[in-house]
Amino acid sequence: MSATKKRSRKARDERQRARALERFQGRGTPRKVDLAFARQVLRAESRAVANLAHLVDGAFREAAELILEKSQHGHGRVVGTGMGKAGMMALKFCATLASTGTPALFMHPAEALHGDLGMVTRRDVLVAFSNSGESEEVVRLLPAVKKVRAAVVAITGAPDSSLGKAADVVLEIGRIVEPCPLRLAPSASTTAMLALGDALALCVLKARGLTVREYARLHPGGALGRKLMLARDLMRGGDRMVLIRTDCPVGAALDRMTKARCGAAMVVDARGKLLGVFTDGDFRRLMLKDPSLFQEDVGRHMTSPCRHILDATLVAEAQELMAEKRINALPVVDRRGKAVGILDIQDLVGWPVL
Repeated sequence: MSATKKRSRKARDERQRARALERFQGRGTPRKVDLAFARQVLRAESRAVANLAHLVDGAFREAAELILEKSQHGHGRVVGTGMGKAGMMALKFCATLASTGTPALFMHPAEALHGDLGMVTRRDVLVAFSNSGESEEVVRLLPAVKKVRAAVVAITGAPDSSLGKAADVVLEIGRIVEPCPLRLAPSASTTAMLALGDALALCVLKARGLTVREYARLHPGGALGRKLMLARDLMRGGDRMVLIRTDCPVGAALDRMTKARCGAAMVVDARGKLLGVFTDGDFRRLMLKDPSLFQEDVGRHMTSPCRHILDATLVAEAQELMAEKRINALPVVDRRGKAVGILDIQDLVGWPVL
């Protein structure tokens, strides 16, 4: 064959490959967004989740009990793993567990093969996510995990796969056909994994008996945690609050309030029981009335009885009361009525109204 013909055939082959690639990738004539297809995707994913209810059985209970047993008293943890999109579902599962009181972390299977396996101990439960159950990185990890003697839970669509056979407990998501036009991109299968992981994590939460107080402790930085925080968690105490007796001079009370940078002093008896409150506003009104009263006892000019809250009151409730009654400093007492702290409006600046 001549060199000219070879070049011609090579050019023709390249054009054919380019056209085939365009057809495969849909780069031909621009197409409209298919809303009917979008609805099909949503229906396919909802079916994948709905079908899980029939697959929740004894194995599910066994997996939940295994997690509870291993993580009891903080001795063991849940280690989630998975490759690609399934790994993202494992990461979400671990995040939900950790945020609801069960120690959990995500371990990338490829990194585990190069040192991160040190995250896993014999006290832990490895929960592996893989639709096919044959993800190379996950399967290669299993013998090493078995040597560590950690328990293995598989979340997969193939119980007879390498992962399924190696696991101590198998949670099946069923055989799922992806709604992707190419039948390749994980979508319905990962949605099912996500839902099953949530069901497992929330069942563990319920069985653990997590309280609102404990949940708030795990969410100190966000709006959820703020909504559930108690007055004792935010109140000023120690040197940041001012406790005075009824015979304390007004001037001395003002000096202590200034040093503590607090807008109010709590007036207490010999046992520390709250009797009333003396505020910046009380001082201003007193001085406008008669400046010579600067040396009089606070007890004659305090607000008594005064509004106060228990230390077990939600900060959200205290915030609502302070806004409604225009209170800048709210005394906090324990069940015996002893003054234990004060909530200052300055400490609530920037907080959302809950």
